[in-house]
Amino acid sequence: MERKIVVGLTGPIASGKDIASEVLKEKGFSYYSLSRRVREEAKSRGLEPTRETLQNVGDSLRAEFEGAVLAERTADIFKITPNPLILVDSIRNPAEIEYLRREFNAKIIGITASVETRFKRSLQRNRQSDPKTFEEFRKAARRDQGLYQDKHGQQVNECLTLSDVVIENEGTAEELIEKVNKILRRFANPWFHA
Repeated sequence: MERKIVVGLTGPIASGKDIASEVLKEKGFSYYSLSRRVREEAKSRGLEPTRETLQNVGDSLRAEFEGAVLAERTADIFKITPNPLILVDSIRNPAEIEYLRREFNAKIIGITASVETRFKRSLQRNRQSDPKTFEEFRKAARRDQGLYQDKHGQQVNECLTLSDVVIENEGTAEELIEKVNKILRRFANPWFHA
């Protein structure tokens, strides 16, 4: 089996991970999201995919099967794909980073922005699961970041600390695209074709 080259993305809600994902997909990376595993589990349980429900389901999976369960389930899928370039999005727990680094020598890119900027972006993208008021958003963001969470909860702040590089994304989409491309060039791997 050909060695997989894995890049992971982490960051709080509406920080810009979708744009970074598009950059990597354009460079030939196959996209996999840990959030998809959570949505699949929520659907199998007959639950509505609200932000809080998805957070609860993710936390319960990590508590029941240990912290890296979402990364392990995702790896089981991408291990059998022919593309050696793998992008893993929606990393929210340090155990997921540890697993991806240990098994695939993954590089982790963190993306962050202020809560005000992220709330504006959240309203613009208008996802069903996104909070609709600033207070709801702040509550979801605090949980996402790991405030008052146990080790099986979401720990995005800790994931940012563990990242190989962190992008402050307060600007435009074009500025973020340039920052991502610059990081890919800095990683200096020929498979990025940057």
